[in-house]
Amino acid sequence: MEKSKQIQIGLLALVAILLALNLGGVFNGFGGGDSSEASVREQARNNIAVNSGANAPAAANVNTPNPATPAVEVPTGPTTTVEFTESVFDFGTIDEGEKVSHVYKFKNTGTEPLIIKDAKGSCGCTVPQWPKEPIGVGETGEMLVEFNSKGKSGSQNKRVTITANTNPAQSFINIKGEVLKKEGAATPPVQ
Repeated sequence: MEKSKQIQIGLLALVAILLALNLGGVFNGFGGGDSSEASVREQARNNIAVNSGANAPAAANVNTPNPATPAVEVPTGPTTTVEFTESVFDFGTIDEGEKVSHVYKFKNTGTEPLIIKDAKGSCGCTVPQWPKEPIGVGETGEMLVEFNSKGKSGSQNKRVTITANTNPAQSFINIKGEVLKKEGAATPPVQ
């Protein structure tokens, strides 16, 4: 009788784990659980399309996951692909307190309208502005990112996480450079 209870508990634990993984999104990458060969091929094509572009090494960084990124509601429905002209902008050297802004250009390279749900900087000093309306197939858009160096010094590399109806749902762009500390100012903690 004892062995029977152990088996039942083990099976219940297995079901609970599988349910948690499914609800956590592990199995949602292939169109709602459809694991047919065609869906797998479509998934691979989407991944390749997102990571390709004129500047392949930089574009490869666009979709590198960041485990520290907080969860954002992922758009549902048909997915598309996006390609940024550049994924990293180096502003060079500026003095502490200066603001730098840069426009990142992108194109909807997929087959559905691109809907950007959210864009967040890795800290409050990095603020993105993005188009709220859908970007049609083949159309281009722009994302303005402003970096405020107030209270910053030294090497800076700030990431913007973009959540959209793409696969994967999050893409990344970076703004980086060197901030010269004001004379007589205390060194701020590294972030």
